[in-house]
Amino acid sequence: MSWQTRIEEAVDARKQAAAFRVRQSNAGGSARWLTQGEQRWLNFSGNDYLGLSQNPKVITAWQKGAARFGVGSGGSGHVTGYSDIHAEFEQQLADWQGYPRALLFISGFAANQAILAALLQASDRVLADKLSHASLLEAAAYAPSQLRRFQHNQSDSLQRLLEKPVAGDTLVVTEGVFSMDGDTAPLKTLHQLVQAHSAWLLVDDAHGVGVLGEQGRGSCWHQGVKPELLVVTFGKAFGCSGAAVLCDEATAQYLLQFARHLIYSTAMPAAQVCALQASLRCIQHGDDLRDKLMGNIARFRAGVAGLPYPLTASATAIQPLIVGENQPTLDLAQQLRARGVWVSAIRPPTVPQGSARLRITLTAAHRSEDIDFLLESLHGCSH
Repeated sequence: MSWQTRIEEAVDARKQAAAFRVRQSNAGGSARWLTQGEQRWLNFSGNDYLGLSQNPKVITAWQKGAARFGVGSGGSGHVTGYSDIHAEFEQQLADWQGYPRALLFISGFAANQAILAALLQASDRVLADKLSHASLLEAAAYAPSQLRRFQHNQSDSLQRLLEKPVAGDTLVVTEGVFSMDGDTAPLKTLHQLVQAHSAWLLVDDAHGVGVLGEQGRGSCWHQGVKPELLVVTFGKAFGCSGAAVLCDEATAQYLLQFARHLIYSTAMPAAQVCALQASLRCIQHGDDLRDKLMGNIARFRAGVAGLPYPLTASATAIQPLIVGENQPTLDLAQQLRARGVWVSAIRPPTVPQGSARLRITLTAAHRSEDIDFLLESLHGCSH
């Protein structure tokens, strides 16, 4: 089979399964409104949970940073790309989360891949929640270590795997808030199991940091847990992009020596770090934003009764409406779009077969009338 035939057949199979992905351009993807030419839609698909991507303080900080530092970092952090402002922000993050060290990465995907690639050896194993993010499962699959997955949020399933002997070390991997279901991991129970078996716990808190816990410190703080490795990302509640790994001093020094995604990638621009510092200040003093978000979540959940599709038990900003099959999910998303509501249809392989869904996300930037319009549109499309 030729390269061309293989490519064409793979793409064709996606189309036949109503699983073909299409990017659609717009004039800005993180605001309350999405626009395209003269059309506009209320945006219920983004991850900008606190609306900070549009915050004037954050925008001004980036602009001032660009005027001071330029728009690029100029190289890897191991060459010339690591500035005083990078070091300052890492320390601010570490102090905020209560860890000795924080290391900045260009993305959450890169951070997860870097940790697993650098740490794991052939004698080790990864025990990952079955619904962990693709960046974690892919890195674990490519690593020389053994990968086993435990049933989603099931501590007894993890315990059975932990009780099996292993020659090397064990890394347990989970998320704080799961990106497709919106539910939260039982972190305290998982960490107790991990500690009892002398293993390490890695928590990817991309969707919890900024939203949950005192000062928005995230899922782990909220549940009173301090994992050995904590990944926080800046593309959601921070309203920007990038990520950081929180860890102890020895692990930080190890990653600085062996994490190839850190060593060989251009560092994030210092101007972006200035914006992230402003975002962090907004998050630390953002109880009003978190209260607004929680109010929007409650308003939405109270209004979905009577829909023919089940809503998951999520109490977070991620509110998935499970439709089931691919084509009806696409059809419903298109009907909502015709009414002025932008909601993404999420289909396998991103989610399990038979669980295609509308991944509805709520933010502090949404107004009460926005939530009501979404609910009216959903009920109108479902009858």
